[in-house]
Amino acid sequence: MDIHTTIAGFRAALQGAGRVAFVPTMGNLHEGHVTLMRQAKPLGDCLASSLFVNRLQFGPKEDFGTYPRTFAADCEKMAAVGVDHLFAPDEKEMYPAPQAYFVSPDAAQADILEGEFRPGFFRGVATVVMKLFSIVQPQVAVFGKKDYQQLMIIRNLVREFALPIAIVPGETVRAEDGLALSSRNGYLSAAERAEAPRLYRALEAVRQGVRAGERDLARLEQGAMAELRAHGWIPQYVAVRKQLDLQLPAAHDSGLVVLGAALLGSTRLIDNLEV
Repeated sequence: MDIHTTIAGFRAALQGAGRVAFVPTMGNLHEGHVTLMRQAKPLGDCLASSLFVNRLQFGPKEDFGTYPRTFAADCEKMAAVGVDHLFAPDEKEMYPAPQAYFVSPDAAQADILEGEFRPGFFRGVATVVMKLFSIVQPQVAVFGKKDYQQLMIIRNLVREFALPIAIVPGETVRAEDGLALSSRNGYLSAAERAEAPRLYRALEAVRQGVRAGERDLARLEQGAMAELRAHGWIPQYVAVRKQLDLQLPAAHDSGLVVLGAALLGSTRLIDNLEV
């Protein structure tokens, strides 16, 4: 695996590489990331990845400074799964001057759910993804369903800017007890880790209710949040939405997804289940 720290060097390395499949990351890799890379590997002639902790998507009180940085271990995992080229710039390379131009997604899709609790998050995500797409110019990019709203926004970004990139979703990878793998799971204490699968179970209960024909979605959502509160969580949202745009469903809509976010101790966990 070749590691590149400059935009010019990375672009030069990809010249003549054929069809490029791309998996962007912020590092601190786990099996979920590795699974996305395995999925992407056969989709192109060359597998490229990036490792960059993007300051633009962190709020002023969020964990940018303490976000785990595990570069050597990340490189080992990427090399083992067959990444051909890794782009690992520092902030000065990615943002040589303070970023003055931003990609701002539609507020109706970006200021709900995650966006309500993380203002500006999706502007930061959309901006860095657009910049990475400009640098890499891949033909296909793989993003996980774990970050469902992010996947939806990136799909819409690619469509509305007519980018010649196929966005391929990757299924959420879970531990045996159901907990969705996440870099932030490492923040959990042993007791919190044992409790953490309750979020998945709460969302599963909502999904089963919808599948059984329950149409009082608010009752299902409130029941899940009450279950989390009863066990020491601080839920931020549990919501049943349309998969396409995460808007509120009409009475007989199909193609739904249950999404949730909650604090367990000081750790914020998110998850979702398609119905």
